[in-house]
Amino acid sequence: MELFERFNKLMEAGEYTELKEELNSEQPANIAEYFEELSAEKQLFIFRLLTKDMAAEVFSYMDSDTQEHIVHSITDREVRNIVDEMFLDDTVDFLEEAPANLVKKVLRNTDAGTRSLINRFLNYPENSAGSLMTIEFVKLRGDMTVASAMTQIKHTGMDKETIYTCYVIDSHRKLIGVVPLRTLICANDEDTIAELMQDDVVSVQTVDDQEEVANIFKKYNWMALPVTDKEGRLVGIITVDDIVDVIEQETTEDMELMAAVLPSDDEYLKLSVPALVKNRIPWLCVLMISGTLSAFVIGQYQNLLDSVVVLSSFMTIITGTGGNAGSQSSAMIIRGMALGEIQIRDTFRVIGKELSVGVICGAILGIINMLRMTFFSNGTNFRINLTVSISMGMAVVLAKTIGCTLPIFAKAVKLDPAMMAGPLISTIVDAVALLIYFSIATVLVF
Repeated sequence: MELFERFNKLMEAGEYTELKEELNSEQPANIAEYFEELSAEKQLFIFRLLTKDMAAEVFSYMDSDTQEHIVHSITDREVRNIVDEMFLDDTVDFLEEAPANLVKKVLRNTDAGTRSLINRFLNYPENSAGSLMTIEFVKLRGDMTVASAMTQIKHTGMDKETIYTCYVIDSHRKLIGVVPLRTLICANDEDTIAELMQDDVVSVQTVDDQEEVANIFKKYNWMALPVTDKEGRLVGIITVDDIVDVIEQETTEDMELMAAVLPSDDEYLKLSVPALVKNRIPWLCVLMISGTLSAFVIGQYQNLLDSVVVLSSFMTIITGTGGNAGSQSSAMIIRGMALGEIQIRDTFRVIGKELSVGVICGAILGIINMLRMTFFSNGTNFRINLTVSISMGMAVVLAKTIGCTLPIFAKAVKLDPAMMAGPLISTIVDAVALLIYFSIATVLVF
């Protein structure tokens, strides 16, 4: 980037005053990206050119390795400045992935109140709403007037992560309503919050899974979502920037599972070869063992293959076509379930639709294959052509059915539907397709 080249030229020329000015006037996310281009020594030098506010913002955008290097290298006073300026949820996000020695360094440089809050956040279940939330939000009482509410927002708003939506609580801290900032600005000063608030509040509990929270954000298109405890007391909010990270994480996890790889939180280039092997070998072993189903089916029809050797040359096209058809269905269903478009209650509708699609696709592929083999294949007779074509059509129908059913079944038994994706579906469909193929061949050919 031209911007990074500009920073490097200023640093090499010793123009540190101008470099400091430019760094502190740039977007924090861009500065965090610049850190990835620097050596460890230069990272620390550039970090110390940032103001306290800017340093805290840039730190929240850094990757975990750079964060750990910075905290390990700076003084206790500098650590204290960062923690004081950062939003609590960003601090917790860093500490969740940091090694124990860095966590101790950060915690000993926080005041007792902040340390207590951090420890409470760290005790929430991983990937729960409680682990995502922040406590920097605006809370109002129902008996406040608009004038007093606006005064409170002006005094405290700079320390809050968002002020676009304010949350109304009663004397027991229970969430009773929400009021948008737009409503407050447009209302009369003497109006009360209770008169203006919306009392049909959608909230989540601290123990709710982050994927459920993400689905609520997608459904309502909100900027923030309140989080309550089991008694309905407001304890925090989750903002949309954190949910964007969750959606990216969940999508990556689904893609890895669909490729038969155990999910990992680290980037590919940061994973060692042993770690990559560890993530891949379990599923490869499962698929290898399940692949013996196909070998078993072939073994049962060995006499047929010995008598009509030409049948073996069409095994791969039938299994391949069936596997592709099953993967298509499973991918569509898994994605639909991830977006909340398909529920378990829709099982029979999904099966009916995929059966219809399978019958039509199977018939088209069967006819095309019959024409292809009749006019372009040498050395095969009509019965062989018919056997392969019928088998292909039936394999597609069954593959579509299996591909849509297994992800829903996984969801019903509390497993990730993404586990029932391409490789596993293909392995199962291969065995079923071969069984169909040999059964038809026994009737028409043998």
